[in-house]
Amino acid sequence: MAADRRKFLKQVALGSGAIISGGTIYALSENKTVMDKKNVLQIRPLGFQWETKDPFLFCVHHEDDFPAGNEHMGPVDSLDGRHIGQDFVIKDGWRMYHGQNVPGFPGHPHRGFETITVVRKGLVDHSDSLGAAGRYGNGDVQWMTAGKGLQHAEMFPLLKKDERNPLELFQIWLNLPAKSKMVEPHFKMLWHETLPVVNLEDDNKRKTQIEVIAGKLFDKTPPSPPPNSWAADQDNHVAVWNITMEANAELDLPATAEGVNRSLYFYEGSSLKIEDKDIPEYHAADVNPTENLHVKAGNSQTKVLVLQGKPLNEPVVQHGPFVMNSRKEIQEAFAEFQQTRFGGWPWDTYENVHDRAKGRFAKHADGREEIKDA
Repeated sequence: MAADRRKFLKQVALGSGAIISGGTIYALSENKTVMDKKNVLQIRPLGFQWETKDPFLFCVHHEDDFPAGNEHMGPVDSLDGRHIGQDFVIKDGWRMYHGQNVPGFPGHPHRGFETITVVRKGLVDHSDSLGAAGRYGNGDVQWMTAGKGLQHAEMFPLLKKDERNPLELFQIWLNLPAKSKMVEPHFKMLWHETLPVVNLEDDNKRKTQIEVIAGKLFDKTPPSPPPNSWAADQDNHVAVWNITMEANAELDLPATAEGVNRSLYFYEGSSLKIEDKDIPEYHAADVNPTENLHVKAGNSQTKVLVLQGKPLNEPVVQHGPFVMNSRKEIQEAFAEFQQTRFGGWPWDTYENVHDRAKGRFAKHADGREEIKDA
């Protein structure tokens, strides 16, 4: 199914797809099906950039089968035929994105929202304008509050020289309320060793595993999000859960609070049923938050990402990497970035990667370090 999904994404990138290009977000033209069922409210197809509901801004699903790495941790394969600096079309199973030598997103600014980067496979090298750095992946999550502004780089170092370097991650943009848009930048690591997992078994002994990244589920509570996040207040019911179901497994997902936006993103598998409604592969379903949901996988392993939260219900004005509440605030963000570069760039290159021999680590702006096993 991964090959089919990559084919679909290639078609999206060539056609009406949505991509992040130079910090600008281009909208995806989608056919949406509105349901009259009380549990499934709407079904919509997914592209490269997934449409999300308030308080989320969007989610991007990256899936690349990178080749072996060269001495600079870039691909050993030729870059001929690629639109270097803007390489978003899948060719030979992978993309360079904005990278010139190493795949990824060289230093770029953000203000007014948060990024939640959930790395399923592969590694990400973080560097930012505050001097903070890190390498994380293979189940780790970085939760970054851009707040009043910073620059950061997200590069995908190809550490393995003798085998391929597959990468899969979600980057979720979560909005900040007006009162928090100008807070100090901050990031927090949710290392995979600290993330709780719900293990369930249905009446037919078929298993479901749920990674709990944000928001309590059953008896599992994940590490707390950054202090200024909309998710920090439990009354906002923000949740990020990654569900993996065995073939034909069944799951009952408990209801949440009225007024919460809840969406299920079906990103891998042959088929999915929510209550009595069939959800096509690589589609999202917006559901009634006040009803328990019966979910059944098809005849292959099935994966679903759940995003939910109480909406901010505030104006959203976005231009490229800045998300504020008014056009004036956007203009102020651009003017300040031009003047201050949000602290400048303390690294030798905007495409900064760390030493190949380093394992997973995080160095924070205050000098605090976290060192993990490779």
